[in-house]
Amino acid sequence: MSDDIAVTPSSGNVFADLDLEQPEEELVNAELTLRIRQIVERRKLSAGKAAQILGVSEPLLTRLVRGDLRGLSTDRLLRCLTALDRDVQIIIKPKPRSQKHGRISVVTT
Repeated sequence: MSDDIAVTPSSGNVFADLDLEQPEEELVNAELTLRIRQIVERRKLSAGKAAQILGVSEPLLTRLVRGDLRGLSTDRLLRCLTALDRDVQIIIKPKPRSQKHGRISVVTT
């Protein structure tokens, strides 16, 4: 009897590892949601106040901070960030030659 457990190295994107249809978009949305949640927590906003600032219902806010992103587009998440007084920049640049495809990422300063 073997105690060996098969381990598959991650690609760096759990959504790609799970073979989801749009893994890069899923990862970007998860990262944007994390930033929104961190800002709300850092400001110690109540659910009601955060929902009001973001222009969403409290149930939707609860889903968002729990990571349930069904029905939330990248655009809507970006608007939430600007409502939280964050500037959002989208930078388009050539990919490195060492990369097979272009990629999407979130960088926080």
